[in-house]
Amino acid sequence: MPLSRREFLIDSLASGVFLRGRASPRHEQTYPFHHGVASGDPLQDRVIIWSRITPAATDEYVSYRWVMSRDPGLTDIVAEGYGLAGPESDYTVKQDVTGLQAGKRYFYAFEALGQWSDTGRTRTLPEGDVSQLRLAYTSCSNYAQGYFNVYREIAHRDDLDLVLHLGDYIYEYASLEASLTTGRVHCPAGETVTLDDYRARHACYKADNDLQAVHRQHPFVVIWDDHEVANNAWRGGAANHSDLTQGDWSSRLAAAVQAYYEWMPVREPEGLDRYSLYRGYRFGNLLDLSVLDTRLAGRDAPAETLEERNQEDRTLLGYEQESWLESRLLSAQQEGVRWKLLGQQVMMGQLGTNDQPFNYDQWDGYPAARQRLFEVVRRHGIDNWAVLTGDIHSSWAMTLHDDPFADLEQPLGVEFVTAAVTSPGIPVKATAQLAGSSLQALLPHLNFVDFYYRGFVILDITHEHLQAEWWVVNRVDSPRYQCDCLKALKVPSGSVKLLPSTPVVPEVNEGVRTQFSEDLAYLRHWAPASRGVSDTMVAASVPVN
Repeated sequence: MPLSRREFLIDSLASGVFLRGRASPRHEQTYPFHHGVASGDPLQDRVIIWSRITPAATDEYVSYRWVMSRDPGLTDIVAEGYGLAGPESDYTVKQDVTGLQAGKRYFYAFEALGQWSDTGRTRTLPEGDVSQLRLAYTSCSNYAQGYFNVYREIAHRDDLDLVLHLGDYIYEYASLEASLTTGRVHCPAGETVTLDDYRARHACYKADNDLQAVHRQHPFVVIWDDHEVANNAWRGGAANHSDLTQGDWSSRLAAAVQAYYEWMPVREPEGLDRYSLYRGYRFGNLLDLSVLDTRLAGRDAPAETLEERNQEDRTLLGYEQESWLESRLLSAQQEGVRWKLLGQQVMMGQLGTNDQPFNYDQWDGYPAARQRLFEVVRRHGIDNWAVLTGDIHSSWAMTLHDDPFADLEQPLGVEFVTAAVTSPGIPVKATAQLAGSSLQALLPHLNFVDFYYRGFVILDITHEHLQAEWWVVNRVDSPRYQCDCLKALKVPSGSVKLLPSTPVVPEVNEGVRTQFSEDLAYLRHWAPASRGVSDTMVAASVPVN
């Protein structure tokens, strides 16, 4: 709700206003910004800024002010405004700040109840001739499964233009068993079903210091996966939902989506369909990034039989999103944009064979939809194409083919899969290493896989190459950890070859513990296991979200 400058000043003076650009002391019992600040969905001339104001009483409205500045002291103000936070949005506030300059860093903060929030840092997208970008992406951050050490590492990076979160930002589970190990307990303690439940779960995550730090440091682009609603969700239901015990599915879905839009720094889609969150970003002539919605926009119900799975009309994205993606890829190719990337949730490359898929929740469960996308790439000559994926709690690099067992000579692109923030892959290291080396022997398109470590991917993007670096932490059961680069691979422009490379090591990662380094050295260079290892053993070990 808009608030005039005069109304804001009257309300603020009544509670004690502070001068512009000065940080007010935190009176912890009355400090209203318990959930930090965040920014997201940057474009060339605008960016979303977000916070949540905790009121003294749950039925009152709170006036607030926001400022956007060129400097961290908030003295060189370029935009400011006022508003009211109320219970209809759970006291969350979002502002789409417009009129900004492309490719510039800005600082922002909120003021309410006589106190200032932390100062956030953000950046608009560049335009024109862009020579280099560095992005980080990750997914699958279950609060109860461990500490957000991955977020802390990303927050420490000063070389990033953007952070991409590929889904499972929250988890709907109670996760009580995991909490007994980590000491991190979900709020509410039970599973999330109602609007109040989802709001409380988002608040629980946003209260984490490391999550606040990474949002404060970098702008985010986010997309949901299934656990923002319920496990293996699609628009018509979910594996983890029963109408008998958890009520009407449509009500649960609407509640989860409403809480997501309230609590995330995301620009809501235009029009009436709030369940279609796919969108795109252009970084000058260097990168076109399409962020896909593989969950709620148009996914058909999961197949129950191989015959149903193989039906030609099945879709994972929905036909409207398929058409949108084709137009976007074609435009980027025709306009000479160097790299065309897709950020999406579930693995696109084949985990099994085309005839014997392992996981129907992935693109393997929607082969006709995958083939239509591959035909788009082939028909329009889309080059320098890569897919960025989350969901599976493990790290992967592979080339993309119609059938990797029959045609390894003509890959269409590459896929880089990030490890999770906390959600576990294979928790026993020896088993994880056996499964990984065995899969490398069984899958000819697979270059690299690790099932053990949590982490994130850094993308270094230039006109000459696309480099992916898998950074991992050695533990999430404690806030004391080490971080190092597990693997670095480079794709030269105009090629689809995955070449070994050297990561850019940031200063914060010096002094890595010896044992951790030795483990990583082994994983980087292991030899594939004997093909005598059975497919059943491998399949039983691969984590399923």
